Amino acid sequence: MITALSPSRQPSPTATGWPLKKVKYLAVRIGSGKTPRGGNQVYVENGILFIRSMNVYDDGLRLDDVAFIDEATDEEMAHTRVRPADVLLNITGASIGRTCIVPEPFQKANVNQHVCIIRLRQGVNASFVSYALKSTPVKDQIRALENGSSREGLNYEQVGNLLIQLPDALDEQGAVVAFLDRKTAEIDAVIAAKERMLGLLQEKRQVVISQAVTQGLNPSVPSKDSGFPWLGPVPAHWAVERLKFRFRNIEQGWSPQCENSQAEPGEWGVLKVGCMNSGVYDESENKALPAALNPVPELEVRTGDVLMSRSNTVELVGMVGIVHRTQGRILLCDKLYRIGFRPDALMPEYAVYLLRSQAARLQIERDASGASPSMKNISTETVGNLLLPFPPLDEQRRILAHIHGEWDRIDRTVNTITEQVAKLREYRQTLISAAVTGTIDVRKEADP
Repeated sequence: MITALSPSRQPSPTATGWPLKKVKYLAVRIGSGKTPRGGNQVYVENGILFIRSMNVYDDGLRLDDVAFIDEATDEEMAHTRVRPADVLLNITGASIGRTCIVPEPFQKANVNQHVCIIRLRQGVNASFVSYALKSTPVKDQIRALENGSSREGLNYEQVGNLLIQLPDALDEQGAVVAFLDRKTAEIDAVIAAKERMLGLLQEKRQVVISQAVTQGLNPSVPSKDSGFPWLGPVPAHWAVERLKFRFRNIEQGWSPQCENSQAEPGEWGVLKVGCMNSGVYDESENKALPAALNPVPELEVRTGDVLMSRSNTVELVGMVGIVHRTQGRILLCDKLYRIGFRPDALMPEYAVYLLRSQAARLQIERDASGASPSMKNISTETVGNLLLPFPPLDEQRRILAHIHGEWDRIDRTVNTITEQVAKLREYRQTLISAAVTGTIDVRKEADP
């Protein structure tokens, strides 16, 4: 139970007498790593941990997407090795200001140039400093520096000049750390449980789709064997056939050398394959067509188009969605298919849900080609040969209405949980800021 400080209760100031101190006077070292000679090419599958800014979070190190370097590169970068109790601070990019402490024990590891190592002196509790750097007063200092002359990031002098409140007594620092360790662990456990619920709700979305478009809405109707083990029985009055027999047309676009900037309204642009990564059409994923190139108007994306990624990772190839709105003058690229369906045979929105079903995904991932596991392709033949169940048009409409209703209920629950998670994160931040500035007396807030 989280009982130490109610989220609705605002901490009141207390006279702590804790002095303000610059980080540089608490540290024996402030410095970052560097890019290894050879850049990303030196990364190996297994070896010595190479910590990047994407691994440093306010709730700790996240090593699920960590890079590795070999022994020779580690020796070359020996001065960037981290030690247990080092405080790590991101000093560039969108993650600037994220910070955590290196746990103990910890394996040999290095950091790159985007991560600053703050190594504290004896008599300074590193965990207290790590918590202090997460507090709102320090985040505000970093934000002010970002908005000033250091838009590219923080330098070591600026890191060293960050001000924190620090009690002189080591046992008092330790009391704050013990309180925050306990309370943030409680909050993080609740957040993790709610995020698992969000994951389950996303899975439920997929189940709703797959069940509705492969089994229908009425479990009591007569069924028949589809003839395919991965599809199983389907309603007896449904057709099971290849998708190409419901096509009107399938085409891919054009990928000229484009600008690195996004097309402005009124300018011509070319979609990037990432516009379908989430299954929801994202038109901001485009590049401006150079003025010297003539557009191909017949490739312009239109409202109602069904788009599918032709080339992507195995998880994303074949991602499909419908264009609900467009700014105009946006062209189809050659890594996307535009699929038209016979209006008497298949509703476009129903086709999108059918192509997101487990039955379709199994075939797409099975038949995708390409030597690289990070880039797979599907041909027009692969898409056309998908074996899928098709109800009559009037039943397609009823199934769509059912999916919309179920998704609305799921979305309401997702929104409620998402708001709860945001409030818990805000409470966590408030609690840390109050404790490291002495605004609350952690001894009075301690559990009995």
